[in-house]
Amino acid sequence: MNNYVLYTDSACDMELSTLKQWEVKHCSLSLTFEGESKVYRNDEVDPAEFYNRMREGAVAKTAAANTEVFKRAFERELKSGNDILYLGFSTGLSTTCNSAAIAAEQLKEKYPERRMICIDTLAASAGFGLLVKLAVDKKNEGASMDEVAEYIEGIKLNLSHWFTVDDLVYLKRGGRVSPAAAFFGGVLGIKPVMHVDNEGHLIPVSKARGRKASLRAMFDKYNETAIDPKSGPVFICHADCKEDADALAQMIKEAHGVEVEMTVYTGPVIGAHSGPGTLALFFLANQR
Repeated sequence: MNNYVLYTDSACDMELSTLKQWEVKHCSLSLTFEGESKVYRNDEVDPAEFYNRMREGAVAKTAAANTEVFKRAFERELKSGNDILYLGFSTGLSTTCNSAAIAAEQLKEKYPERRMICIDTLAASAGFGLLVKLAVDKKNEGASMDEVAEYIEGIKLNLSHWFTVDDLVYLKRGGRVSPAAAFFGGVLGIKPVMHVDNEGHLIPVSKARGRKASLRAMFDKYNETAIDPKSGPVFICHADCKEDADALAQMIKEAHGVEVEMTVYTGPVIGAHSGPGTLALFFLANQR
């Protein structure tokens, strides 16, 4: 009997309708704009409008989901008699997953008959979303909570993330690149190619001259490292640059006959740190 629910958080960048279809519950990270007092949930901000605001100079500050948010959410399920398998945003990028683990620990005494498993996916954005989808598929096959948890733990370091950004100023703001690198990169049209490493950190790997070259670099990584480039699954996310996302998907389809399974917006909480024009590719690889 699969008397458990899958839980995640909004950093997986899956649309609310998708999570509902998958029967996955979630907690939301949040953000504010400099000069404003209103706090927005990540999942209530329209991504296209958000990136337009960024282009106009708006600066967003982000916040992890805290322990109390998770306690309230988890307790609703525990009271209903459900166990919980939570897949969380990389601890290398956020404290969100740690907050969920603390909430679960605090609830154990009150609900000793219930079980909660919290997994640090060491993943971000739609790569994190891809792991959620794989967990859903496994659960729908009839796997127990322990079996799904073991499966995700076993494959999470095969989840490959490849990113590029359009403007280095946002990475500079977050301390990812130096002011000098951002300046000269902008002048020379340098586009960094980055990935999420085995510790769940976003790190630069190489540099490409121009946007087309950065897309080609991500495509090359798919060719070189995908476990089975002809079968997928492949997810893409973009920060309001759908044409580039479609171009990358077409490159993969023409080379391998694989349709990208899902193309989504990079959510505002992650996009606040990478900026408009961010493009990312996710797939299962021989190694990250």
